[in-house]
Amino acid sequence: MDFALTEEQQAIFDMARDFGQARIAPHARTWEADGTIPRDLWPEVAELGLGGIYVSEDHGGTGLSRLDATLVFEALSMACPSVASFLSIHNMCGGMIDKFGSAETKERWLPGLCRMERIFSYCLTEPGSGSDAAALRTRADSSDQGWRLNGTKAFISGGGYSDAYIVMVRTGEEGPKGISTVIVEDGTPGLSFGGLEDKMGWRSQPTAQVQFDDCVIPGSNLLGEEGRGFSYAMAGLDGGRLNIAAAALGGAQAALDATLTYMGERRAFGKSLDQFQALQFRLAEMETALQSSRIFLRQAAWKLDQGAPDASKFCAMAKLHVTDRAFEVANQCLQLHGGYGYLADYGIEKIVRDLRVHQILEGTNEIMRLIVSRALLAERG
Repeated sequence: MDFALTEEQQAIFDMARDFGQARIAPHARTWEADGTIPRDLWPEVAELGLGGIYVSEDHGGTGLSRLDATLVFEALSMACPSVASFLSIHNMCGGMIDKFGSAETKERWLPGLCRMERIFSYCLTEPGSGSDAAALRTRADSSDQGWRLNGTKAFISGGGYSDAYIVMVRTGEEGPKGISTVIVEDGTPGLSFGGLEDKMGWRSQPTAQVQFDDCVIPGSNLLGEEGRGFSYAMAGLDGGRLNIAAAALGGAQAALDATLTYMGERRAFGKSLDQFQALQFRLAEMETALQSSRIFLRQAAWKLDQGAPDASKFCAMAKLHVTDRAFEVANQCLQLHGGYGYLADYGIEKIVRDLRVHQILEGTNEIMRLIVSRALLAERG
């Protein structure tokens, strides 16, 4: 069993890390204060091949594996978890179109997506259905004009910012079998947005409700088959959970790296902090937590790439384990910085705020426990 990255994988990681440190890290606090990510960043990201990570080369993508993607998002998140996670959502949308779309759908949407001329957002959660996603109420009724949408999506990263929205809608009966997936372009009559949410973290990402009021889209904007939308959404979430875990890991690694530097410079009682054995033990525990999380995450990504029957269980376990450990490490890093950790200048408090939501989105960690326990009980049979 070989745990080493290939030369190509190491190059992917190094490329993403170097880009993040050069083009994202110096601006992360400014973008957070502004509440948005400059649009001119995305063409640079696309030039690196990171606009369509899961999209085939035939449609302008790079066709990377899920394991490769975790390297990209871990590396970018060392600069800013918020920016990296937003890119992850865009790529999750691209992966869904590439996997489930017709030839015409792929040709229509994917080239612009990969060039990041069109930024995509993912719309599943609603004000009344978060963890119970199959209870969504947003409807799409068939008409002579195509589909007429009515309803509201909540907590949408890129709401009012993105150019297109992949939306899970109810086209049939109650429950998951009545859900389909459609694509809605910005500027479509009947599409509107709520006010920007004032969030604890991920503040550089514009987040808002996405609202549909007799919003009419062409019939060709249906993604895949009618009634299969819930399975499409869940398939997208397996990879999304890996990416959110990877982004948490990258943020926590950045916090630990900064803490190691700080503890070598900060002195108390006549010696640097890194000379106190009790604090050395904390460093050892944090390093162990991140390295074990990294191995677990990459195993889950490998299983998803291989199409293993237990891949969804491992994606859920990885999301649960990595995001919990990453937040704990970042929080410990803030503690080890003392009062300075609470100041924005040192960057640790931003990481703590950003990583807290990773335990909630792409399925809360309570739902991850439910997925894992159900899989265990099914395997017992």
